[in-house]
This record gives sequence, C-alpha cells and structure tokens, in this order.
Amino acid sequence: MEFIYNDIFRRHDTGAHPENVARLDFLKGIPQSELEDGSEYLELVHAGDYIADVRRTCRTGGGPLDGDTLVSPRSFDVAVAAVAATVKASRTNGFAMVRPPGHHAFIARASGFCLFNNVAIATAALVREGKRVMILDFDGHCGDGTEDIFYRWDTVLYCSLHQFPAFPFTGTADQIGEGRGRGFTVNVPLPPQSGDDLFWKGMELIMQIAEQFAPDSLAVSAGFDAHHADPLLNLRLSADTYYDLGRELGLAFPQMFAALEGGYNTAYLSQCVHNFKDGVNGDPLKFSEHRTDSMIQAVDEFDHRLFELEDKLKDFWKIS
Repeated sequence: MEFIYNDIFRRHDTGAHPENVARLDFLKGIPQSELEDGSEYLELVHAGDYIADVRRTCRTGGGPLDGDTLVSPRSFDVAVAAVAATVKASRTNGFAMVRPPGHHAFIARASGFCLFNNVAIATAALVREGKRVMILDFDGHCGDGTEDIFYRWDTVLYCSLHQFPAFPFTGTADQIGEGRGRGFTVNVPLPPQSGDDLFWKGMELIMQIAEQFAPDSLAVSAGFDAHHADPLLNLRLSADTYYDLGRELGLAFPQMFAALEGGYNTAYLSQCVHNFKDGVNGDPLKFSEHRTDSMIQAVDEFDHRLFELEDKLKDFWKIS
C-alpha cells in the first residue's frame, strides 16, 4: 500500500477549523500523484442538483454548507480531486491521503466536514464493475453518509466501529439495513472511554461476518480520531492498534484500499497513519505506545450492546 497524494488537497481552506490544512503537513515533500478528473464519478452517488450547489457555493466565494462544513473558492476542485484519488486507490490498493474527508456526505447534502463521499463513490464504481465490496469504517465517528447510501444494498457490506453517543448520533446496534440490505450494515457502537480491548472485540465480530460475505475488495474509511489523544472524541485507542489492524487486514484482504477520514491531533495523526500503512505492508512498527484498557463502565455497556448486535444479526450471519 502506497500513499496517493497531491498538494491540491492543501487548497481546501477552512481557516481555524479542526479539519484544516495542517493535518497534511507531514506529507510535505512526498511524490505527487497524477489524478484524473474525478467529476465523472460524482453522480454514481450524489444528486446532480447537490453537485451543482456545491460548485456554485465555492465558485462564488465559499462559505458554510452547514454549521460544521466550510468551503473556500477552491474547495469544489479539491473535493473532486479527493474523489479521483480514492478511485485511483481502489485500482492500485493505495491509501488516498485526501481532504476534505467524505464519510459524512449524503447523496444530497454535506455534513461533518465532508462534501463528497470519497469511499462511497469508489465503492459504487467497483459495484458497477460487478464486484462485492466491504467497507470498514474505523473512524471514531459513525460514517452516517456512507451508511445511508448503502443501507438497502446487498452488494456492499458496511461495517463501522465508532463512539456512541457522539456526532452524528447514529450507528446504533439495531441499525442493520433495510430491504435487500437488511443484515448488510453492522454498527459496533463503542461507549466513551473504550480502549484497545473493546475495539478488538468488535473487530472479531466484523471479521467473522467479513469471511462469510467474502468481498472482492475491502474499502477502508481510515479515520484516526479514536486515538486516545484526539480532541474531538473520548475513545482510548493506542497507535499500536492501528498497526495491528493494518497487519490483520493486509493478510486477510488481497484487494484493499483506504482513504483518509478524521484524526485531529496533528502530533499523533502522522504516527497513526504510518502505523496503519506499515501494518498493511508488513513493515516494522515505528511508533509504539502502551496499549490501552477500557474503563469498567465502558466494558459493561459494550457487552450489552454487543449482545444486542449479535442478536440482531444472527438471522443473517453465523456468529460464534
């Protein structure tokens, strides 16, 4: 897995905002990736009127698309480039180091710092080619946009581990899809103060389901705001967990790509990103720290939630 990056991602100007250009400072000087025009892929997921509205808002000087999601005059072009980078990653088993992120973007509205849903678009392109895709979203916030887009699909398995309660206040254990997609959405809601131990209990369930779904490709919404030092959430993952996760996924899924989502402590984001990539590639662990345990209240609550989730899914998957 190699980084796919271009300096255009620095031109989405959000000012003094958690999702700002400093998040990508650690990539300065790395080789630039050539990117195609990503606009041809937008309508695989997004409504034409919404695309036009984002373009118009940016071209007329920028401003907020919602209370959290800011844009500047170049933001439309940057977001289209992020789509192109993620599509390229899906073809090359790469890691698209992009901004703005994507997993909160819905079919017809922006949300949570996200304009266009990068991973959802790349996934839809693969499904158009006849492939079954699993999405693993380990960002600390539920990817409510991605979940909504694929909630009725049976060719896409969406799995998310995230803090609950926390923005966007969705992704509960009983949200498992509708219609043909029932059973193909798997939410593992982690209580605040969950650490590495509960994250891996959730991953054990997800990997059981993944083996049965047998995807042609794994798409990863790679957010790193579940790290214990992140300012926007109250989870307690260690940098080592991202390495171990990359290692496990790299061994289990020959076809896999990733796109950057959240992660707002810039001092640790670089370490977590490199740990994940090195784990996928089987390279040595470079940034190690003590593994974390969960607070006892989190353990008790998580066990209750996991029991509920397994009960909801037992008619669709074999769970041991």
